Amino acid sequence: MKTLSTRLILRSTFTLAFMSILLAGCQEGPQAWIRINQLGYMPNSMKVAVCFAPDEVQINAFALVDAASGKNVFSSENVQPFEGTTRFNSMYYLDFSEFNLTGTYYVQARMFRSPLFSIRHDVYSGTADFLLNYMRQQRCGYNPFYRDSCHTQDGFIIFHPDPLYDSTHIDVTGGWHDATDYLQYAKTSINAIFQMMLAYTQNPEVFGDAYDGSGHPGSNKIPDIMDEIKWGLAWMLKMFPKDDLMFKQIADDRDHAGFRLPIHDSVDYGRGFERPVYFVTGQPQGYGDHMNRTTGKASLAGKYASSFIAASRIFSDTDPELSNLLEQKAVKAYDIGKQFPGYCQTDPCRAPYFYEEENWVDDMELAAVQLYLATGQNEYLEDARRFGAVEPTTPWMGADTARHYQWYPFLNLGHYYLAVTEKDSDHQKFTGYLKQGLMAIEDRAKNNPFYIGVPFIWCSNNLVAAALTQCALYRELTGDSTFLRLEAAHRDWLFGCNPWGTSMIVGLPENGDFPEDTHSSPGYILKKITPGGLVDGPVYPSIFNSLKGLYLSQTDEYEMVQPGFAVYHDDYADYSTNEPTMDGTASLTYYLSKLDKEGREIPNK
Repeated sequence: MKTLSTRLILRSTFTLAFMSILLAGCQEGPQAWIRINQLGYMPNSMKVAVCFAPDEVQINAFALVDAASGKNVFSSENVQPFEGTTRFNSMYYLDFSEFNLTGTYYVQARMFRSPLFSIRHDVYSGTADFLLNYMRQQRCGYNPFYRDSCHTQDGFIIFHPDPLYDSTHIDVTGGWHDATDYLQYAKTSINAIFQMMLAYTQNPEVFGDAYDGSGHPGSNKIPDIMDEIKWGLAWMLKMFPKDDLMFKQIADDRDHAGFRLPIHDSVDYGRGFERPVYFVTGQPQGYGDHMNRTTGKASLAGKYASSFIAASRIFSDTDPELSNLLEQKAVKAYDIGKQFPGYCQTDPCRAPYFYEEENWVDDMELAAVQLYLATGQNEYLEDARRFGAVEPTTPWMGADTARHYQWYPFLNLGHYYLAVTEKDSDHQKFTGYLKQGLMAIEDRAKNNPFYIGVPFIWCSNNLVAAALTQCALYRELTGDSTFLRLEAAHRDWLFGCNPWGTSMIVGLPENGDFPEDTHSSPGYILKKITPGGLVDGPVYPSIFNSLKGLYLSQTDEYEMVQPGFAVYHDDYADYSTNEPTMDGTASLTYYLSKLDKEGREIPNK
């Protein structure tokens, strides 16, 4: 892994070279940028670059230039102007989808050039596994990145109504830290586990075995993604140890005490190195000055149930004892969800920020259909259909804004699993629901110069990952190519076809432009990047300007290309756009593994 200083040298070299091209061009005309997917394109995929300029620039044609020979290999007049409202006076889509020869190229339009990119079948090879670097780095308990342990005395129970339990010690060491902070949430961890299980069960052949169960280099005959799944499940079992003991989080925002390594975490919650473990009451909670708006337990209980029963099916042959335990836990969690309908939010303390989840039928739908697939009991199928009909589309889809994690998870995988049951009526109904959500996203995308349809709320990249997953699953279910442009735009957005020209995944591609100055303790203290981490992503300027404690530690390197509709900063002080998150990273494993699999099915020629 390159050190941060090495990456900065490479980036500076690239920037100087690119700026020299632009400065030379300025002698002949105005400045412009061409954004592409830095990772590259598969030969048969949709391929669109975006060219934009602050002044009036006329682009009528463009060419692809072979990077090795400098020769034009493709010319096109397939140029579409964007005529909506934007800070830039000139903006064009340059579509070269019809070109499918493998190689390394750049786009040339007048005197303006894009960065280099490849066209190959295997451009996504190993990318899903690459994300797991960040998952290992986020481990709590023993952490292989630091080769040391942290938070080994977690924790003590709070909010339990029974004095037999309240304030008593419970062993809940393990799991993953949520982001740069060291809070741990059951809801994000359970979702991460389910997303990784979806990736593995759908595309098992793309996952390698380069690390052992402790996260150290070396094979243990288990795919690395399964090592992470098992790591997460072990913690979730600790967080639901008995039928009457379900927990939702460890620690609270007292944790936000500045950058420090987890192995040196000294935040004191009044019990030395023990941290509070929040009991699920199904009622509004908050430890300090602020309260959440919890109405029940079903959103969390449903997540427990769906992940446990799905994992039970995965381990049925290799670990029957674990499989049976997980099934028993899943049934109990589902019963709790039915008994206590409503949503369960995380708990704030000093600040008014928490995960404001306000839906729960999607969680119970996914749990019910997973229980049906595992047991064949029709009552679960009927429950799943009933829950699924309540919320046909995830409410953020088509919305201009939403509160932080208001609709979580960010897509309804229960619809997908109902669509793949043997019932024709279910297939038609629930693929229709998936299509409705994509249509709502596309309606907003038509007004965005990069064809992006997600609202730029906090963690907008998580919404992009959800949209991509829904696009791919819908395409798989139906063979319908209606949303290929939408899928391509959101895919390319994550790898540099965005106003800032940066990938949103740390370290990917290795020689590209990606977040280096992330809001992370390893970056700030050790001057090391956090490879594999998906950063939060751009937000509306109104959000950036309203969040507490936000500032920029240096001049905004993207000032000239900030588009007005959203802001992004590669700056450690901007926790709203440049902080990697564990669940966002895990949620991208399915989509990248699918692209990897598709590329392997057609070898390079």
